[in-house]
Amino acid sequence: MRTYTYHHIVGFEETNLVGNVYYVNHLKWQGRCREMFLHDHAPAILAQLEQGLALVTIRCACDYFLELVAFDHITISMRLGAIAQNRITLLFDYLRTTPTGEELIARGEQQVGCMLRDGESMRPTPIPGVLYEALKQFSEP
Repeated sequence: MRTYTYHHIVGFEETNLVGNVYYVNHLKWQGRCREMFLHDHAPAILAQLEQGLALVTIRCACDYFLELVAFDHITISMRLGAIAQNRITLLFDYLRTTPTGEELIARGEQQVGCMLRDGESMRPTPIPGVLYEALKQFSEP
């Protein structure tokens, strides 16, 4: 299965007083991975975002298995879990690179709704074709 990957090196600012990565950073990295996916595979969506399209995070979750510390090298792998109406479910695996290979650190999930700004409110809108086509390349079998 093909996944989109985002590479990251943990910095001190992402750790807490104990020295491990503060849990909310995993969710931040999901967002960064999603943004870089749009940059790399659906750059035309940026113009639509300026014209009122909104990609709204409806739900996000993360299951943590192992701790991370400063200077850990991690890869966040993203794939499409499902598409239903105007909603996209993205699945994430967090892998730490070690001298002997990779180890699974966490798993995450994010549901995104495609919305169109209408004055002060928003209404559901279909998934833009350019985004749909880009996501299909990274779908689960």
